[in-house]
Amino acid sequence: MEQGLKSKVAIIGGGPAGCICAYFLQNDFDVTVYDKKSPLLTLLPTGGGRCNLAHAEFYFKELAKNYPRGEKFLYSVFSRFSTSDTLEFFEKIGVETYIQDDMRIFPKSDSAKDVREKFLKALNKVKFVKKELFDIPDADYVVIATGGHASYNIIRALGHRIVEPKPALTGLVTKEDFSKISGVSINDVLFTHKGISGPAIYKISSLKARDKFPYTLSFNFVGDIDLQTALNENPHKTIKNLLSEYVPKSFAEFILDNPDEKCHRIDGKMRDKILDKLQNFTVTAIGTVPDCEVVTSGGVDLNEINPKTMQSKLVDNVYFCGEVMDIDGFCGGFNLQNCWSTGYLASQGIISSSAFSNPL
Repeated sequence: MEQGLKSKVAIIGGGPAGCICAYFLQNDFDVTVYDKKSPLLTLLPTGGGRCNLAHAEFYFKELAKNYPRGEKFLYSVFSRFSTSDTLEFFEKIGVETYIQDDMRIFPKSDSAKDVREKFLKALNKVKFVKKELFDIPDADYVVIATGGHASYNIIRALGHRIVEPKPALTGLVTKEDFSKISGVSINDVLFTHKGISGPAIYKISSLKARDKFPYTLSFNFVGDIDLQTALNENPHKTIKNLLSEYVPKSFAEFILDNPDEKCHRIDGKMRDKILDKLQNFTVTAIGTVPDCEVVTSGGVDLNEINPKTMQSKLVDNVYFCGEVMDIDGFCGGFNLQNCWSTGYLASQGIISSSAFSNPL
């Protein structure tokens, strides 16, 4: 097909979803990506700068279980573009990968910057326009891939319903003051000046993203321990030193009324009180830490999107992909996998549509 005869595709959003969509369209379409920032900047902080590209779960139903919003919708998506397809794509653009023990997939370079550079090099036929759009551009096909924080006015103008965005994968502000143990981490729970954070809290905040504040959380930091036997075997130790075998000493001091008490002086009532604080440590979440969410829960109502093509069910030749939809996953490469898979399907939806129907 000659350049002058190519249909025009406008992609709003230069993040991972928009760019992988552009990659698979660039040979057969005149593709322009619009973004107010430089493309693929959102890749740089992922995986702590190492770029957690995906998660090594290769069965689509098991993979989809890691998405509090969008699980059933993603069955169709992941069955068409899987984790294996993601790895094949990155290998094709020169990014070799490896799998960590926790099943997270990273580039061998351990560099998000390296991934971004190779990805952009592979988009050699795509035009990038650094511009924020406030309405639908003139094009035969439009892909909206603006992530979880933008373009909702454009989308609403098309008649689509937006599920109100809420922070997910974020730290929580608590009623309790943990400033004295800020920086202390136990079982993936990190105490901060504002409340609690860390991997466990990110997952909880995602699962409870639609819940109303305040809500109560309870943590068992030590499992099923025989504290009485430990007390009997260490009568002359201070209770804080004994507990430091199970939790950080600073945390032990925080929860104890008298951290320097000798173990032989701990009676049954005191023992049970200590055990309760270790096994039923309760906090009250009163909000999320402002502007610190990794993703948002909410976006375009999935009932209004075709899961096989990512095409709008309301407007012909308009497609969605990535976090702009009401899909969000846990930490571990799941949110990028959503971008890779839905971006690919949007590209294939456009290719299929152009073959069988007239564009806008």
